[in-house]
Parts: sequence; structure tokens; C-alpha cells
Amino acid sequence: MKKKWKQVRSHWQLYLLMLLPIIYILVFKYAPMYGILIGFKQYNASKGVWESPWVGLKWFRMFWESPQFGRLIGNTITISLYNLVGGLVPPMILAIAINEMRIKPVKKIAQLITYMPHFLSIVVITSMLQQILSHNGMVNNLLASMGLERISFLGKPELFPHIFVWSGVWQNAGYNAIIYIAALAGISPELGEAAQIDGANIWQRIWHIDIPGILPTAVILLIMGSANVLNVGFEKIFLLQNDLNKRASDVISTYVYHVGLKNMEYSLATAIGLFQSVVSVIVLFIVNKISKKVTESSLW
Repeated sequence: MKKKWKQVRSHWQLYLLMLLPIIYILVFKYAPMYGILIGFKQYNASKGVWESPWVGLKWFRMFWESPQFGRLIGNTITISLYNLVGGLVPPMILAIAINEMRIKPVKKIAQLITYMPHFLSIVVITSMLQQILSHNGMVNNLLASMGLERISFLGKPELFPHIFVWSGVWQNAGYNAIIYIAALAGISPELGEAAQIDGANIWQRIWHIDIPGILPTAVILLIMGSANVLNVGFEKIFLLQNDLNKRASDVISTYVYHVGLKNMEYSLATAIGLFQSVVSVIVLFIVNKISKKVTESSLW
């Protein structure tokens, strides 16, 4: 014990730096968790959290039995899984393509062009989509010039998941590819050289060396992404949502916004948020367990 305290005193600067993020997490992540109690109470602002009467699982049952439950869960899981696959496969392909480039200036330019959209805000991205996909936007003008009928892209519910996911792929694929490029850099060059001597072409080297080399990284990202299976995100969906596509774009996060902030049903909104978090944690543990057995890669 004395030896440990001696190490702490000798490296006190490092522990001081570590203390700052710990305080931040405690104050802004853990301290507000007492508000979860609202989900089990008939919350009254005048009485406060502690004095409001208990109602047990009333709000959870209300959400589970509501007509919107099936639609919200279906939309959320569909978009989430679609987004999860879209967030994994294209960055892998892009990383392998960039890694195979041999002209360094071209390689750097390709990286710069592909990861720059990541730094655009969600508001800018959605504004661009609304302009490009509007009735008189660039895409519809192109269709009209080809003699085709104009399409209400943001007005068709069946097109909403594709617009949401692939615009996200365009925005984040380059940035997410950095992780895979780093994983590819960790693969021994001797493997590629040996395969080349044995007569393997570029596609065979990619299939037998590059993909197995980055697969553990992809599995870890898949496990982490599975924790958000019921948490698609609020800002982008809310900004792209309208009355015409709401049948496909209404997810749990937007429903919580309407219930909690617009209708001021704070207890119901808290219960839905808690349900969302609990399911996400359960899915994370299940996927991690399956991954550990199947691929021997896991978070813990």
C-alpha cells in the first residue's frame, strides 16, 4: 500500500490530469441519474422529484401498450441496423482502397477529400439534402432533363432510411476509415511481400491478408455500435422529418422529444428513455458474448 501511494505522489501530475475528466463524468453523467426516479413517479414540478407520488411501472406499461410502440421500435431498429452496416462496410472498403494507393500525394488528397465532410455540422448536411432533393433541386432537375418524372424524395417514407443512412456514409466514411487505415498499418509488410512472391494478385492479398487483419477492429466497432440499436440519434432525423415521411422517420428519440418537451409528459419521457438505455445495455452484453464465442474478439 505504501509503495502504491509513493507511486501516486511521484506521478501526481498524471493523476491530477485524470481527476478532471473523472469529475466531469461524475458531475454531468452520474449526478443527474437521480432524475431516473421521475420514470417511476407521477412527477409534479411543484413537489419536486422526491415528493412526487410513486406509480411503479405505470409509464412503462403505457408506452408498451401504446399504438405507437410497434411502429417506433420497428423504425428505430430498421434504421439503426441499416446505419450500423453502412457505418462498417464502406469505411473498410475505403480504407483498403486508400491503403493500396502507391502515389503518396494522391493518397493524401483522397484522405483529405473523404474525411472533410465529417466536420460539417448536422444542420448544414440536412440543409444540403433538402436543397438537393427538393422538387426543384439538382437531382430532380437532372431527372427532368432526362425526361423522367420528378420525385418527392423527402416525402416518400420508403426512401427515408436510404437517404438517412447513405448521407451519413458520405459524411463519415472517410473519418471512420482512419481506424481501419491504422489497423492496416499494423499488418506486417512481410505477409504481403510473401504472398506476392507466391503469385497472389492484389485481390487475393486483400482477401487473405488485409480483411483478416482489420476484422478484429471491425468486430469491436460492431459491438460498440450494437449498444446504440435503440438510439439512432435525434438531430438529423428531426431535421429531415416531415408529415409525409413521419410514418418511417418517427423513432424513439423523436417521440421522446414530442412527449417530454412538447406535451410536457416528463415521467413518460423519462420512462421511455430508461427503457431505451436498459435494452441497449442488454444488447451490448449479448452481442459481446456472442462475438467472444464466435470470433474470440470482445470488449471484455
